[in-house]
Amino acid sequence: MASLLIMVPIILECHQLDNNNFNGTTIPASYGDMSQLLKLSLRNCNLQGEMPDMSRVPKLLYLDLSSNKLNGPIPPDRLSENITTIGLSNNHLTGEIPINFSGLPRLQRLLIANNSLSGSIPSSIWQNRTLNKMENLTVELQNNELSNITGSTDLPPNVTVWLQGNPLCSNANLVQFCGSKSEGESKSQSPTNNTLLCSCPPSYEDSPISDGCACAAPLLVGYRLKSPGFSDFLPYRFEFEDSLTSGLELVRHQLYIDSFEWEEGPRLKMYLKLFPVDNHFNHSEVQRLVTLFESWKIPAQPPIFGPYELLNLILLDVYKDASKASMKIDGVKSFTYGELATATNNFNSSTVTGQGGYGKVYKGILVDGSVVAIKRAQEGSLQGEKEFLTEIELLSRLHHRNLVSLVGYCDEECEQMLVYEFMSNGTLRDNLSAKAKHPLNFAMRLRIALGSAKGILYLHTDANPPIFHRDIKASNILLDSKYTAKVADFGLSRLAPVADVEGTVPTYVSTVVRGTPGYLDPEYFLTHKLTDKSDVYSLGVVFLELLTGMQPISHGKNIVREVNVAYQSSMIFSIIDGRMGSYPFESVVKFFTLALKCCQEETDARPSMAEVVRELESICSRMPEADAITADHMFTNVAKVVTPPPSSSSSSRVKYPYVSSDVSGSNLVSEVMPVIKPR
Repeated sequence: MASLLIMVPIILECHQLDNNNFNGTTIPASYGDMSQLLKLSLRNCNLQGEMPDMSRVPKLLYLDLSSNKLNGPIPPDRLSENITTIGLSNNHLTGEIPINFSGLPRLQRLLIANNSLSGSIPSSIWQNRTLNKMENLTVELQNNELSNITGSTDLPPNVTVWLQGNPLCSNANLVQFCGSKSEGESKSQSPTNNTLLCSCPPSYEDSPISDGCACAAPLLVGYRLKSPGFSDFLPYRFEFEDSLTSGLELVRHQLYIDSFEWEEGPRLKMYLKLFPVDNHFNHSEVQRLVTLFESWKIPAQPPIFGPYELLNLILLDVYKDASKASMKIDGVKSFTYGELATATNNFNSSTVTGQGGYGKVYKGILVDGSVVAIKRAQEGSLQGEKEFLTEIELLSRLHHRNLVSLVGYCDEECEQMLVYEFMSNGTLRDNLSAKAKHPLNFAMRLRIALGSAKGILYLHTDANPPIFHRDIKASNILLDSKYTAKVADFGLSRLAPVADVEGTVPTYVSTVVRGTPGYLDPEYFLTHKLTDKSDVYSLGVVFLELLTGMQPISHGKNIVREVNVAYQSSMIFSIIDGRMGSYPFESVVKFFTLALKCCQEETDARPSMAEVVRELESICSRMPEADAITADHMFTNVAKVVTPPPSSSSSSRVKYPYVSSDVSGSNLVSEVMPVIKPR
């Protein structure tokens, strides 16, 4: 037999022990001193004795002591003004209903059926309540010994009272309260009785703010609580509404929770409607609310609600112009379909420069003569308008010399296009291929590695909000006319986790695995936990491509595994890209070492992106020639290739700081070790 805890921490917020057998146990009086308690639920626990006085618990939202053997009177002192649910049904309570149940401003459910209560019912329980059209109060007092109702027997709208099984039902004036629940004959007033009389135009509906019929156009919001600290939302509904509307600078009656449902996790998904004070929000107000939701700038809610995520934000037709106005951000242009069709000669196939999962990429020339890259979404890649505008808003806030800049967008004629600065030297993958016209020398490869790392570090630490790229690869690193590396394609990116109310930042985001084979962090693949170190792994693979020219996966072999074998066999120089020309020995060793650290299987063994940047800067600063990393030394200069002597001793490395990447004679490897040929 279990026993109920006598000493419970006074800082406890939720105490729920339903369906236990505490036979012979009374509820300790000390429960009435739990000053931080929000919820006390001891339903069906075989408890006996008197009900404790809970009037000294100022934050109490939910009290459920139903289906026990409690006896004696209900304590007369007034409960918390925040109380939403009082559940005392199926006990042996006696005495009268306390007058202090009257006028509790947030009460939604008063459930005291199947007891032995006597005397009169104070109608002020429901008469002294102000309910908007979307709120309800249910009072269940069936099967007691109640003899009368004091005060008016008229019910306000949205109030339901059940009284069958009481002596007062013999009074002809009160029989309207005494139908059975199964017959649906309770005395109640439904909010739908009024709304049926309202005839509103499209995009408008009856507003809960007005007592009468008033048509208004709401904003529709899909919202999810990712880890709430409760399993029953109703007791916390008022607190949630207060918290969210306060953060949005609205009044509570402007928020209506249209529906909610629990999902696996548990997570609580809900659909909200935000109503204007008048018949519609003005443009600036729409822009303000959209920005608060989509940029995660709503002030932190109480810890019990946990973190949230925005599922969607639907702007009805009346607000469409406002939504487009909200995207007119400095530095980002809204193009018409006609402007981009003209720039690409009506999307002529001769202007196509690439194609990916999103669609085709076109080279365009705008009317001002500037050259741009236009990504045109193909059928199947089109997003909802909200998602598309959200991506634009996010991209427009990313400004770094090592990120491809967004110039503008087009969202009309059933088209979605993103306009970027044009990168005349294509992708890093193109420049590492055997068909590249100008093979990159080591200095330039190191410069590209450093630029890429700086761009990704910006995403992790300085972007607002921070971002995990999730699809770093050589084909997503572009090179401009000066071969400056710029990270591109945030189509799979995810927002990094943000601090909770206590300032704690989660280290990962749980997500469906996305990315490109060969670049995927193995720990992310196994656990679905995306972290900043996932991007570090992918960039490490790019570093290995820069050093070897290999592709991540080729002929059934994996670049990370191949390089590790060569490294552990002291054969690292046998797999260096033969098109790289001469290079400083020590710098190449350090670069290989860094790349392999980035590609460690365990997340904790990898460096942070900041550490990657620092190490690359250190390697660059120790290059033998001061100008070795400038754009003037971009390509392989065959005339400078120096072939080292047969010995690979440390003394010869000092004497000959540059060695050649042409190691076909295997001068640098043991004759008994197999040579791993470049791919």
